[in-house]
Amino acid sequence: VQLVESGGGLVQAGGSLRLSCAASGSTFSINVMGWFRQAPGKQRELVATISSGGGRTNYADSAKGRFTISRDNAKNTINLQMISLKPEDTAVYYCYAKAGPYDYWGQGTQVTVSS
Repeated sequence: VQLVESGGGLVQAGGSLRLSCAASGSTFSINVMGWFRQAPGKQRELVATISSGGGRTNYADSAKGRFTISRDNAKNTINLQMISLKPEDTAVYYCYAKAGPYDYWGQGTQVTVSS
């Protein structure tokens, strides 16, 4: 499974961004997908996950009410709509997929929120 993120960039505080992740390869084996992020000097942390059918989502407390994860299985993509962005959201955002017993990661996309 290969994951490629897009949509990162620089935005002012209060602004919005939409991240996308396209999966390829053995996509039939993918179950949960999601987004994690890692800020400089900090550990990678969960942002949001979504089940294979899209019916179940899970958000970090910091993301609740501001971020929305969605999934399009026909296109093998997930998206993360982010609104009301804060400087503390600045991080590299990584797409994640679990396929069988294996974890897969994208290379990451930088999100920078200026104050």
